[in-house]
Amino acid sequence: MRQRIVAEVGIPGRGEPVEGATVLLEGAEISWFGPTAVAPKPSDGETVTEVPVVMPGLWDCHTHFVGMRNPDLERYSLTSTVVAAARATADLARTLEGGVTSVRDVGGHGLQLARAVAEGSIPGPTVHAAGQILSMTGGHADVHSLPLDWVNELAACGSGLGLLCDGVPEVLKAVRTNLRRNARLIKVCASGGVASEVDHPMHQQFSPEELGAIVAEAARADRIVAAHCHGKAGIMAALEAGVSTIEHGSYLDEEAADLMVQTGAILVPTRFVVEDLMANSGNLPAYVARKAALVADRHEQALKLAVAKGVRIAAGCDLFVSGENHGRNGAEIRHLINAGMTDLEAIAAATAVAPETLGPQAPSSGRLEAGYDADVIALDRNPLDDRSVWGDPGAVTHIWKSGMSVKSPQAPGTPRVS
Repeated sequence: MRQRIVAEVGIPGRGEPVEGATVLLEGAEISWFGPTAVAPKPSDGETVTEVPVVMPGLWDCHTHFVGMRNPDLERYSLTSTVVAAARATADLARTLEGGVTSVRDVGGHGLQLARAVAEGSIPGPTVHAAGQILSMTGGHADVHSLPLDWVNELAACGSGLGLLCDGVPEVLKAVRTNLRRNARLIKVCASGGVASEVDHPMHQQFSPEELGAIVAEAARADRIVAAHCHGKAGIMAALEAGVSTIEHGSYLDEEAADLMVQTGAILVPTRFVVEDLMANSGNLPAYVARKAALVADRHEQALKLAVAKGVRIAAGCDLFVSGENHGRNGAEIRHLINAGMTDLEAIAAATAVAPETLGPQAPSSGRLEAGYDADVIALDRNPLDDRSVWGDPGAVTHIWKSGMSVKSPQAPGTPRVS
């Protein structure tokens, strides 16, 4: 049965808005988008929904469905996988209700949760998961306060956040282990991080030989590599190895930005998490608060530089703590606008550009265009006039995922999780 969505404004994801727009859904695909005045005539039995604004479903290109209650890797590592997965299930529902219909889970329970979402057992966005994060011993995805044997045992069971590997043979085995679990991309820590205890965000992690081996092995399976990077050394090493996306990019400078433009790599800046950590610094472990303060201002400057240099940017929030922030993912669009992107550029970062962060695994998604996935949302007001829409789940009045209505005022299919 065909579904017709008639809107005062249609935002296509890429291109200019259409005043008086219609979208037609046929099964799981969009069959037509354009001005209502020239839309195909109604067919027998089709449904019609009238909304103020229609646009593609949002993407979050950097999230972690781990069920962590606070940014403490030691405590999380001792949490039951069942408990963590239950929390993550609620986070998936919140995320979908906020208008996010697709995510990249770049380290967490995403591989297992993706299956549950796809079979209809739980509500949530389509999950494109990386599996476990590749980390060197002592690196960002290690849990430094726990015995090394424990960390490796957790990883072997598939429940640990990181998969520790050192040297070319071990990194190859780690990539293949994630591919065996059907990872859609590979995530690697190319620098230290903020939420890990001992390592420093400025320090490069993995050697050029190790990074090159990871990228080459992933490419043989048509997968791209996403590299967690704060310090410039890690950024440059990752880019020179051929990674496709740089996550965070806190110490990106002109040389690194130029190399990103040259290679076509995409930056997923995750300003959302930086702002959130700084706003809640009093509730963080001391080492997390200290390192967040170290990178926060530099990260803001790096993002503005990337925008000015024309680096390709995709939206991602880096949500890793379970709770109400899931569903507010759209707030990253406002952060991108604050960094210098136009409204339409920032919207594209969360729609049309976002699937490109999966390389050959990218679906036809993020655009209102015939043949694209019927992942569509409606808003109660025009975000080009009122940016407060972004990050407000209540502003998302309707959601169609693969052509199925999963949220509407008449018959909400995804209950709000409080």
